[in-house]
Amino acid sequence: MTANEIKITVRLFAGLRERAGASGMEVTLPAGATVAEAIVRIVEQAPGRLTVSPTVMTAVNTEYVRRDHCLSDGDELALIPPVSGGAQDDPLVVITGEELDPEPYTRTVTTGRDGAVVTFLGVTRDHNEGRRVKWLEYEAYQPMAEDKIREIIAEMHGAYDIGRVAVAHRTGRVDIGETSMVVAVGAAHRRPAFEAALYFVDRLKEIVPIWKKEYFEGGEVWIGDTPGGGEPSNPQ
Repeated sequence: MTANEIKITVRLFAGLRERAGASGMEVTLPAGATVAEAIVRIVEQAPGRLTVSPTVMTAVNTEYVRRDHCLSDGDELALIPPVSGGAQDDPLVVITGEELDPEPYTRTVTTGRDGAVVTFLGVTRDHNEGRRVKWLEYEAYQPMAEDKIREIIAEMHGAYDIGRVAVAHRTGRVDIGETSMVVAVGAAHRRPAFEAALYFVDRLKEIVPIWKKEYFEGGEVWIGDTPGGGEPSNPQ
């Protein structure tokens, strides 16, 4: 290990431990590495076949941290899967600065009860209103945004015969071709799954405090108005 590296101890539990084939590891990282970067290295070095979904929480030295937390030499990083006893149909809601992989969200809503799963991806395109778009930047009032997303999901359950729902939204810079939002909906039949997903996307723009800034050739601009507190739009 060089002066530009740090060494951390990793602890794994329950299903993560079984899939990794180890309850603990020691990992060497570049100085200043984040938890997210450590997870990539852990997956690479695990003896078994390890995946770490967005539902896995992270703790450093017994304190919960975000995945953008910077690690120090000697830290203990724990990867904590969901604790048993929670309601299985609670929606998965994630707002993150990390790249989005749709697969874990689709898997979350896929059950033996439902015959249809719809996964919608919002992807950054290279043009808008005649402008050549370079990238987008998202900003969120995170606690309120998460609450409002759960509020929309409750509206969806009230209007459509659907099962589980999982939603993820990016913050920060999102380049062309990258995913900015994932909405996954499970249902017994395809029509309510499609309609509920569409309802979510439309309703998000009305009440969820997430803002989008467009960087284009020649300038930059915030897109749309600040979300308001209007009544739910007609889901039918």
